[in-house]
Amino acid sequence: MQPLKQRGWLWASLFLSVVVLAGCSEEQGAPQRPPSLVDVITVEPTQAQIRASLPGRVDAMRNAQVRARVTGIVQRILFEQGSEVSQNQPLFQIDPAIYQAAFDRARADLQRAQADEKAAIALASRYAPLVKINAVSQQEYDDAVARADQARANVMAAQAALASAEIDLSYTLVTSPIDGRIGEALVTEGALVEASTATQMALVQQLDPIYVDVYQSVTELAKLRRDFAQGRLKQVSANAAQVDVVLQDGSVYPGKAKLLFTGMTVNETTGQVVLRTEVENPDAVLLPGMYVRVRIEQGVADDALLVPQQALQRAANGLNNLYVVRDGKAVMVPVQVGNDYDNRIIISSGIEAGDEVIVAGFQKIRPGAPVQTRPWEPNKK
Repeated sequence: MQPLKQRGWLWASLFLSVVVLAGCSEEQGAPQRPPSLVDVITVEPTQAQIRASLPGRVDAMRNAQVRARVTGIVQRILFEQGSEVSQNQPLFQIDPAIYQAAFDRARADLQRAQADEKAAIALASRYAPLVKINAVSQQEYDDAVARADQARANVMAAQAALASAEIDLSYTLVTSPIDGRIGEALVTEGALVEASTATQMALVQQLDPIYVDVYQSVTELAKLRRDFAQGRLKQVSANAAQVDVVLQDGSVYPGKAKLLFTGMTVNETTGQVVLRTEVENPDAVLLPGMYVRVRIEQGVADDALLVPQQALQRAANGLNNLYVVRDGKAVMVPVQVGNDYDNRIIISSGIEAGDEVIVAGFQKIRPGAPVQTRPWEPNKK
C-alpha cells in the first residue's frame, strides 16, 4: 500500500509542475501592445490678435420719417416705392389750392401795406418844413410821423405773413430730407394728411454706409482692461482694429468695416455695452434689423500659445484639458483657455513653450499610455 501512495503523490507533483510551467510559458510569451501612433504639434510662442465674436444688429445710418407739414388731400405720389431717392427729390403732392390762395392774399396785403407806407412817409415829409413855419401844428406833424412808422410796421408784418404763406405753399410738395432708399408709401392718393398730427407718409433710410451695433458684456471688457494693465495684451486703437461682419449663413461680408466707438453706458437689463461699427454697404446686402455676428480685434498678444481647436478635451465637469506627451506617455493636463484666433485657441495656462500637444489619435490612448508621435498635418484627411 505504501508504494501505491508514493506513486500517487509523485504523479500529482508532476501534474502541478506541468501546469505551472505551462502558465509561466504563456505569460512570458504574451505579445506586448505597441505604443499608439498620435499626431502632435510643438507649441511655440507667436503673436496673435485677440478678437471677440459678438452678436449685433444692423441699423440704418439715418432714418428720416417723411411727415405732412400742412393739412390737405394727397394728389400724387411722385416716387417709385423701394427706390433710391436724393435729397430734396419730390415725393408727394398735396392739394395746394387753399395755400396758393392764402399766398396770393398775403401778397396783396403786402402791396396794400407798402402803398399805405408810401403815402404816410410822403405826408410826414411834407409836414416837416411846414411845422417849422407854423403852417401846421406840432400835433399834426407828430401824428403824420407816427402814421409813417405804423405803415412801416404794417409792411414788415405783411412781409412775414407772405413768407409764412409761401412756406406753407412749399410744404404741399413733400420732398426727401436725405439721400437714401425709400420704402413703401404709407398714404395713397386721396388720403387726408394733417399737420396737427404730422401724418407719416414714408420712411427714407440711408443704407451706405450702415451701422452695426454689437454688444459685449462688462465682464469681458473688465478682463480685457485687466490684461492690458498687466501687460499680457497690447491694446488696439479703434481706428486700427480689424472688424469682420459674419452673415447668418456663416460667410464673411466683403465690405470694409471699422469700429467707431465703445459705449460708456451699461444696459441695466443685460449688463452689456454697445460697440458701434460702420460698414460699407453699396449693394444694400445689410438691411436694418438684420442679425449678424461681428469679429472685432481688441488686443494683441505677443507670446501666445496656440493649439488647434480639435486638441481641446472638454470634461463632463466643464473643465478643459489637453493631452501632452511627456517621457513618451500621454499625460492629460488641465488648461485655461483664452480667445479664439484663426481657428485656434489661445491657452492661457497649463502648458509651456516646447510642449508636444496631441492633436489627433485620441481614440487609441488613455492617460499614462505610451505613444509614438509624428508631426500633425492640418490638411491631411
